[in-house]
Amino acid sequence: MVRVVRRNMDIETKLPQALIEERAKLSAVGHEVWVKARKENDFKAFEPILAQTVDISQRIAEYLGYEDHPYDAVTDQFEQGASRKFWDGMFDSIRQPLTDLVAEIKASPNQPDDAFLTGNWDEGAQRAFSMKLLDGIGFRLDRGRLDTAPHPFCTNFAIGDVRLTTRFLDYLPSAVFGSLHEAGHGMYEQGSPDEWDRTPLAGGVSLGWHESQSRTWENIVGRSKAFWRHFYGDLQAAFPALASVDLDTFYRAVNRSQPTLIRVEADEVTYNLHIMVRYELEKGMLDGSIKVSEVPDAWNARYEEYLGITPPNDANGCLQDVHWSGGLLGYFPTYSMGNILSYQLWELLEADLGDTEALMEAGNFAPILEWLQVKVYRQGSKYPPQELLQRVCGGGLDAEPYLRRIRAKYSEIYELG
Repeated sequence: MVRVVRRNMDIETKLPQALIEERAKLSAVGHEVWVKARKENDFKAFEPILAQTVDISQRIAEYLGYEDHPYDAVTDQFEQGASRKFWDGMFDSIRQPLTDLVAEIKASPNQPDDAFLTGNWDEGAQRAFSMKLLDGIGFRLDRGRLDTAPHPFCTNFAIGDVRLTTRFLDYLPSAVFGSLHEAGHGMYEQGSPDEWDRTPLAGGVSLGWHESQSRTWENIVGRSKAFWRHFYGDLQAAFPALASVDLDTFYRAVNRSQPTLIRVEADEVTYNLHIMVRYELEKGMLDGSIKVSEVPDAWNARYEEYLGITPPNDANGCLQDVHWSGGLLGYFPTYSMGNILSYQLWELLEADLGDTEALMEAGNFAPILEWLQVKVYRQGSKYPPQELLQRVCGGGLDAEPYLRRIRAKYSEIYELG
């Protein structure tokens, strides 16, 4: 506990009060400028805010200190122990395999149809089904609740008070998978030992580890065929319009992969490529190799290279995310770490538990949750993220399980050669 508090205090006390005030003011003003700039597709209006954000981040890096690259100090605030070299290695390992798989999927004649998932779905039925899923996988409703928000999130005030939000849209999977995603965050927060409640040791140890749990429950569990063998009958009962849609058609539809312009709409295959674009631009802005004025062109060029699509405007390009308006440089790569780590952990879980598909098909999620609680959740912030990785996985971050399983899954769905 002393170590965790000392680290937090060290970061806070190294940054001068005037710099903290400047960052806070810029974040408040920057958000409003970003909202207007995005609405009006006007990067020039947002450019001064982004330039100031980069300048403040560079100064923060100098105060915190780094040996190799200013990105090291900036990203360490969100993922302790991570660095430019760490993220470079992670993205280098997935760049070519993912761009190749995206191209193969795009060229496949066996494209799933998901049009039937969009419609006028009853909000009450969506809420009731979402609650059924949360209860089924093990989210403690006596220690949490589900509400709505424009963008889903999870927050908590104590181990026994964890709040989830979701949203109910015309696209039915939005509520389903948004709820599962936030439940992954929520169960991580609920899983700390009670005696650590309201101490710095309670809760997830880092953003990357947290995202690994939201992705585990949303994608590995929630988008599996075994999961829907158990829940699909309940879904059809809640939404009779799906009565004529067979399980295989539904499974392929909710796992559809295609390049999109918007990160938050991306699927398992393409999502990390969206993150890689943002990481490369952040790194370049911090070391000066990319000027802020060059961001729109650099963004579009990378989208064309990695995803084969070019944003028609900046609103659907470099202005789409809120993070930079709030000064959050160094945050994005943790999303990709979470995706990769979720599969790395799942392979270890399967080695211990055996046939996880049989467990999920039977609706028996307790052994899966218990394994994650013992290995991850109950550790809280006791160990630094990189040490926890060594303790649980026996080594560093490894993208091989993610790449192998993603290729196998999507080769089956798209009938790739």
